[in-house]
Amino acid sequence: MSGSIVVVLFLLAAVVLLAIAGTAVLVWRDGHGKIPQEKPERPWTAGTLPSVPYSLLRF
Repeated sequence: MSGSIVVVLFLLAAVVLLAIAGTAVLVWRDGHGKIPQEKPERPWTAGTLPSVPYSLLRF
């Protein structure tokens, strides 16, 4: 193999490893895919319109 091809392959492998490591770090910092709890806020209303869609209201 030519020396320049080896250098290019080495750089490509380094970029791939950095991308994999970066993705792992982002997933780790994001909370492992956990959904954060919603803040307990009092729902707002605008006249008779609720703050949530009608399909989510529990009567």
